[in-house]
Amino acid sequence: MVDYDTRTAQLDDLLGVGRNFDMVGREVSVGGRRARLWVVNGYAEDALIERMIGRLLAVGSLKGVPDLAAFLAAYVTVPDAAEVTEVHDMVMGVFAGKTLLVIDGYDGGILLDAKEYPTRSVQEPDTSKVLRGSHDGFVESIMANAALLRRRIRDPALTLERYQVGGRSQTDVALVYMAGEANEKYLEQLRQKLKAIDVGSISMSQESIAECIVPKQWWNPFPKIRYTERPDVATASIMEGSILLMIDNTPSVMLLPTTLFSFAEEINDYYFPPLIGTYLRIIRLVVLFLTVFITPLWYLLVKNGDILPGELEFLLVEDEYFVPLIVQLLLVELIVDILKLASLNTPDALSNSFSMLGALILGDFAVQARWLVPEVLVYMAFVAVAGYAQHSYEMGYACKLVRMVLLILIWLWDSWGFAIGVIGAVVLIASTRTVVGKGYLYPLIPFNGKKLMRMLRRRPINKDNT
Repeated sequence: MVDYDTRTAQLDDLLGVGRNFDMVGREVSVGGRRARLWVVNGYAEDALIERMIGRLLAVGSLKGVPDLAAFLAAYVTVPDAAEVTEVHDMVMGVFAGKTLLVIDGYDGGILLDAKEYPTRSVQEPDTSKVLRGSHDGFVESIMANAALLRRRIRDPALTLERYQVGGRSQTDVALVYMAGEANEKYLEQLRQKLKAIDVGSISMSQESIAECIVPKQWWNPFPKIRYTERPDVATASIMEGSILLMIDNTPSVMLLPTTLFSFAEEINDYYFPPLIGTYLRIIRLVVLFLTVFITPLWYLLVKNGDILPGELEFLLVEDEYFVPLIVQLLLVELIVDILKLASLNTPDALSNSFSMLGALILGDFAVQARWLVPEVLVYMAFVAVAGYAQHSYEMGYACKLVRMVLLILIWLWDSWGFAIGVIGAVVLIASTRTVVGKGYLYPLIPFNGKKLMRMLRRRPINKDNT
């Protein structure tokens, strides 16, 4: 048995009592014996800890209590409490927000879950709003997010496996699935990937985890993981056999496995009748196709305007311009991204001024100065607006990069460049490796007609789907 004074001094040093202003160490008397509590002040739920200390101070003699297990059963009323023996587990437990109790005469300690994480209120995500349906969303607390799922799935098959990853951060990650529905092979692959993560810190939450588990294809822009901040989307995915990865300190959860066709689905499809939902899905797919090809095709036709038939001559640029069209198109692509980045850092009080500045940059002034032609602004405005029809930022930027490469290839080799670009994009998509699953193009390759139609058509609800 380790001496009580030695053990408490060691824990004080590791936890930084006296060195960190938010770390509290409190001496109490339990049944006539010395005891000490450690808790992070920012995590403490004061009312619960006060009741717990009152209960401990009222304990009589501990002569008939042989060990901590017996003490835990007889005197600890906190629902989530466990005996720990390793110093490392004690320290990590306190840093995770739990309260540590060590009593003189007993080996180890007791971790009591009496925490209250600082978190924002449950509200609808800004990027996934619905006209009808629930208006709640995930928050930065993994426990609150788990409760949002439990509220919707009251089934003992719902399983939440907890892991801690990151050498120093020890970030909580939960593997969420329906036992009997999720593919056991995929589950085992994800378990091995999580256990194999060997990094110092998971500082960027979901992005850090994603970079650790996705195949190493940095040159491939197409997203290999789909994200959501909506509990209803996560619930429907779980019920259909998908696997969720929930990470503490982020409201975004990962939906696995991910395929190219899964990005065609969006939550509003399911809050409207099946016919309207199918229409919205088709519109989204058409718009996604147009955002990739509309400006490259227009540039290809204008560049070869002498061979255009008469009914397509309206596509030609009539106004005089001095900046080459390829430069104009790429310049507007960059300006749109600059405006997006600037809007993220613009205070709300200056948003109106920012909007006027953006209108000046991409408005009448640019046309009058002959930097840009009106046709370029029209097509790029459509592309910029249509990009918001895609709910995945990652997929939107993948399409943008493909579009820019197509423009450059057309500038270099005309029709041959367009053909090379299209073939290259298809090869890139086909060669995308997923985290788990049957392939990025499933259910097209390997072919599964029933699942493919389910991706392309919004089906009415029945007992087999959600």
